[in-house]
Amino acid sequence: MTTYDKPLPVEDPDSATFWAGCRNKQLLFQRCTKCRTMRYPARPFCANCQSAEFEMIESPGKGQLYSWIVVRHPVPKEVYAGEVPYIVALIDMDEGVRVASNIVGCKPEDVRAGMALQVEFEQVTPEVTLPKFRPAGLATA
Repeated sequence: MTTYDKPLPVEDPDSATFWAGCRNKQLLFQRCTKCRTMRYPARPFCANCQSAEFEMIESPGKGQLYSWIVVRHPVPKEVYAGEVPYIVALIDMDEGVRVASNIVGCKPEDVRAGMALQVEFEQVTPEVTLPKFRPAGLATA
């Protein structure tokens, strides 16, 4: 593993289970046990019924591309210059939540709205593993 000099997520009590799942290569979402509403990002209360009760559901990691941008001008340049172009996307997961992440494993010009995506995990530090997405059916590197 090389040195990772990009910003890292900050784990808090609400998101700790999500990030622990990522370290174990599991994509976990909260589901309200009272009204069954899925919630992401993790939070202490259900937006639908305000219940604090929830369970964690393991997602198969499948979704469809909702929207995306292609970053060609890195900011800050000294951190992201070697990464461009890269794709920042919003993915509608099959469970009904929308996730922001990166699309990997394809050229920016091959990205299409609604394309099927599958999660993969990138361990960037010993403590942090990030969920990223690639077009479904393409092998991981």
